[in-house]
Amino acid sequence: MIIYLDAVWALNFFLDMMLLLLTQALSREGTRKRRILLGAFIASLLVPITIYFPDSFISSTIGKILYSALIIFSTFGYRSIHRFFRILLLFYFTTFAIGGGLIGLHFLLQNPIGMSGNNLLTFSSGYGDPISWLFVLIGFPIVWLFTKSRMDKHVIGKIRYDQLYTVTIQIKNQSYTTTGYIDSGNQLVDPLSKKPVIICDEFFLKQWFTDEEWELLRVVQDTLDFEPLPKEWQNKIQIVPYHGVEGKSMFLITIRPEQLIVYYNEQKIVTTKLLIGIQFAELVKDQSYHCLLHPQIIKLASVHSA
Repeated sequence: MIIYLDAVWALNFFLDMMLLLLTQALSREGTRKRRILLGAFIASLLVPITIYFPDSFISSTIGKILYSALIIFSTFGYRSIHRFFRILLLFYFTTFAIGGGLIGLHFLLQNPIGMSGNNLLTFSSGYGDPISWLFVLIGFPIVWLFTKSRMDKHVIGKIRYDQLYTVTIQIKNQSYTTTGYIDSGNQLVDPLSKKPVIICDEFFLKQWFTDEEWELLRVVQDTLDFEPLPKEWQNKIQIVPYHGVEGKSMFLITIRPEQLIVYYNEQKIVTTKLLIGIQFAELVKDQSYHCLLHPQIIKLASVHSA
């Protein structure tokens, strides 16, 4: 058997570097590129060590664990034992995830059912079916990108979930409850009353309106003429000017509620000094929340025991 050591070594260096880059991205740890290259080089040294010294201590389970610790130390350094083991375990996680992804992709692309020489139907589970280096070279970046994309979306979703809270709004003596999202980027305030403005979508707000009244609100949004609205609503609707993303001056139709309650952690936050901006559509496609809260409400509203 002929082994092209330089080719195998170079391929392992490339794969190890991508694993360390993925570990860095998921751990959100800052390190220099030259340390990534150093860690990948040390990791790739396993190729010649395994070939020339197959019975060495590094080939054992304990040796591999210690060698992995050396790779992480060379790449990310050492600040605390907790940080070190967190990155080490994340490195193992990315390695197993990429390896399992490659095996799954290989199995997906292979046909496990076929005909044997004597025309008998056979099934191969894929175990022991060799994966070519060409497949690894092509499939590894695909699995790498897929894993990073899914983990990034998971982190974003977790952040969003951590900022979701139960919200109850009272308008015209009717109260309805939904889920609100605290958006630190929402700084919309009525320039006259200085009241913070939250945004609620059509799905939630339509509970207070008939279909006819809601269509009239759409007309008001376009014409800024309150006359078509019933008088009972005219006293609760006002216009708030704001600047759009492009810098243009725009107007938002808002409702003056009687009360808003946010169940924030173990606290019950109650306020009446706010306005509700109307979103004539969904806020998010997955319907995970229907109210975009203003951070000022959490800071300035009255706190009661939940």
